[in-house]
Amino acid sequence: MSHILVIDDDIHIGNMLEELLTSKGYLVSRAYSGTEALMQADAVKPDLILLDLMLPGLSGEELLPKISGIPVIVVSAKSDVADKVGLLMNGAVDYVTKPFDVSELLARITVALRRPKVSDGDEITACGITLNSASLCAFAGENEVRLTRTECAILKLLMLNDGAPLGRSTILEKISYDTPDCTERSLKQHVSNIRKKLLGADGKDHIEAVYGIGFRLK
Repeated sequence: MSHILVIDDDIHIGNMLEELLTSKGYLVSRAYSGTEALMQADAVKPDLILLDLMLPGLSGEELLPKISGIPVIVVSAKSDVADKVGLLMNGAVDYVTKPFDVSELLARITVALRRPKVSDGDEITACGITLNSASLCAFAGENEVRLTRTECAILKLLMLNDGAPLGRSTILEKISYDTPDCTERSLKQHVSNIRKKLLGADGKDHIEAVYGIGFRLK
């Protein structure tokens, strides 16, 4: 059973959300201010947070950067595109505008809860891809990509190189301890598999072969 923390100082909206989520089998906790929300998040360790922005004490915008390791969906009456973009760039996984359609909110909650739980240091982001090396899983756009251990090791190296070309021999050397099965002959096939998976996720060809050198992320 997933645990959702609802942070909203509007009692009526909070009651409605609690009743809705409870009816769908979620465990629900409540907080009515930014300060209380920080204490609640630390105490109950929720799987997901629904965050209003207009809160007493700490505002939602101030609270968001203080939350780590928990996916946050902002639920707010603010509809300005710049507000949405700013909050998504600052750590929110989604943004729902009030008044919202109940079925849409529930769908967005389901999608957010599918994301892998991340421990500090396990997740990296580069070139439009987010990789969780602990769960062997990446996100390209909003879509999840499952990887083998070898594919994950290769993609992580390319991401850490942040778009610069990486030689084939360097890749093989750096992943040899964790993935000794990868050889010079099989490396090209592993990279091809990663390209196809990422292309299928967001329609973009993320990896480029650099003649005479190796590979790089676009």
